[in-house]
Amino acid sequence: MATGAERRRSLRRVYRQVAVGPAGDGFEVRLDGRALRSPAKASMVLPTAALAEAVAEEWDAQTEAVQPDTMPLTQLVSTAVDRTGPDRAAVVSAIAAYGETDLLCHWAPGPATLTARQATVWQPLLDWAATALDAPLTVTTALLPVEQPAPSLAALRAVVDQQDDIRLTALQVSTGLLGSLVLGLAQLTGHQSADQVFAAAQLDEDHQAEVWGRDADAAERAEAVRQELVAVDRCLALLA
Repeated sequence: MATGAERRRSLRRVYRQVAVGPAGDGFEVRLDGRALRSPAKASMVLPTAALAEAVAEEWDAQTEAVQPDTMPLTQLVSTAVDRTGPDRAAVVSAIAAYGETDLLCHWAPGPATLTARQATVWQPLLDWAATALDAPLTVTTALLPVEQPAPSLAALRAVVDQQDDIRLTALQVSTGLLGSLVLGLAQLTGHQSADQVFAAAQLDEDHQAEVWGRDADAAERAEAVRQELVAVDRCLALLA
């Protein structure tokens, strides 16, 4: 096992030049002429020059130390290569399962101000899922999840399974952060932006904050989630 000192050395920037070049059917990032590889040492061929250039910019922006937390695109594509691709069926199943307990299907029994907002913000998204994704879902105000129509869950799973590994990874990130497959797919397809799906997912919390006040720590955590969703938006745009 590596010592703390060894891990710190391994995170030092030891390359000088960052470039992008063609590789196979796509593009690769090169550090001092060597192809960038994933943490598991797998090849990282990216499908568009724009995404490769953006990943290269993250590496070029590093100073004395390489800080992975400042490299969201690199982290996302690395995850796609090392985790999503090798375990794709399990990833698809995990994402599709959110349709069974989707956030947008669990409305509050009250107060009226909150339910009115849910109707205004969530119902159009559920209508979109019913028409665009062929997946009408059932809404409940009960604490326990409601059983969703099997054809709708199958339709949602089919859309998830259609995605390539990078888009699937992006969808896994957004769906997990939002607690909603409908919101994740709305972002993935460009139906809504990162800020729009974030606002929809935060609807209950924002209502509570207006009544009881906003907690600073909660606001900081929420902003971190929003920033992750913005990074997903950027990745999806670079794939287009």
